[in-house]
This record gives sequence, structure tokens and C-alpha cells, in this order.
Amino acid sequence: MSSSVESRQAKMIDELRVFIKKVLSDPTIAVKSMEIARKHRAEPNADEVIAREISANTTIRIPEHWSEADRMFLDIIHDVLDDEEALY
Repeated sequence: MSSSVESRQAKMIDELRVFIKKVLSDPTIAVKSMEIARKHRAEPNADEVIAREISANTTIRIPEHWSEADRMFLDIIHDVLDDEEALY
């Protein structure tokens, strides 16, 4: 594995560790994030709208230029919403 790949993976792991710590220290983050995603899921540019509102209403900060960890977080939100829809 090249050092650039290892460096990128290490950075993503560090970002995910910080994120997980925030979620565990404030359990309302997950609830708020999912409420926001449900509200904006069908909108044009939904990911951008969701990211901005999560940043404005929680301690999670998703910058304008997303990292791989930010993208992964938004993808997981969509996976959870897909799973919810499959239940109904």
C-alpha cells in the first residue's frame, strides 16, 4: 500500500474517531441528523442542504468541501433512510 493511500486512510480514521466521540457524547446528534435528512431528502441538492443544516443545528461541522469521512456520513444517512423505507 502506498504511503499516500495510508495517509488518506489515517486521516479518514481520525475524522471518524472525532465524529464518533461527538455522537457518543451527545446522543441527540443522531436523532437531529436523521430528522434533518428526512425533511430534505427529496430536495434538489439534498446532500448539500442536509450537510448545511446539520452543521447549523448540531456540533457536527461538515465543511463546504467534503472529506471522505463527510461523504461517508451522508451516505450512511441515506442507507438508514433506505432501510426505514424498506420496513414500510
